[in-house]
Amino acid sequence: MNIKEIRTFIPSKNYEVSRTFYKQLGFKGESAGDELTVFAKNGCTFFLQKYYNEEFAKNLMLQLIVPCIQEAFESIAKINISNVKHSEIKEETWGKVVYLWGPSGELLHVTELGS
Repeated sequence: MNIKEIRTFIPSKNYEVSRTFYKQLGFKGESAGDELTVFAKNGCTFFLQKYYNEEFAKNLMLQLIVPCIQEAFESIAKINISNVKHSEIKEETWGKVVYLWGPSGELLHVTELGS
C-alpha cells in the first residue's frame, strides 16, 4: 500500500464560525458538499465537517509546525472569535509552542521545533 497523505476530519459546533477561524489562520477553504469543507495551506489539508461531538472535539489535538513562533503568535493574537483562546509562547526542551483552542474546543499545538 502506497499512502500519499493522511487527513483528519475536524468537528464544528458552529460550522460557519469554525470556517471563519480556519480562514483567519490562513487556510483556504473549498466546499466538498453542504456539510464539508476542505481546507488547505502549503500542502497541508484537512476536512472541516458540519458535525459536532463534544467529547471528541474537546479531546482532539492537532500540531501545526511553523517556522517562526513569534510570527504565528502575532497572527493568533488577532483572532477575535468567541470561545477561541490561546496561551503565551512557551519554551519547551524540544522547541516553542502556543496552545490555541478552536471554537469547538479542539486544541492546536502551534509549534516551532528546536534545532
